Amino acid sequence: MRYIRYAFLGVLAIVLVAIAMANRSMVELTLLPPDIATLLEFQQTLSLPLFLVFFGGILFGLLIGFFWEWLREHKHRAAASERKAEVRKLERELKKTQAERDKDKDEVLAILDQSA
Repeated sequence: MRYIRYAFLGVLAIVLVAIAMANRSMVELTLLPPDIATLLEFQQTLSLPLFLVFFGGILFGLLIGFFWEWLREHKHRAAASERKAEVRKLERELKKTQAERDKDKDEVLAILDQSA
């Protein structure tokens, strides 16, 4: 299975390098459309190779997706945390109840009851 993963990563690296080599031409990115930029008197441009724009867009989309999913799953993490706290509370209560039940018993019999 490890070799399949390495082969996949190798093929992926070759494909990404091929895309980068095919899209080396420079493109100019502008922050705002020209009409809005003149209205606000603010224009920011940046020249980058096209493959950086492409890979940056993919990375930005992945980060937004991961963050959105993390926010969406908050209720599940909170419910799991509540259940874990309830289980700990019930385990403490069970140990306390067993200790009260076994306080008048012989120690050997109490240990045997706990193992069963």
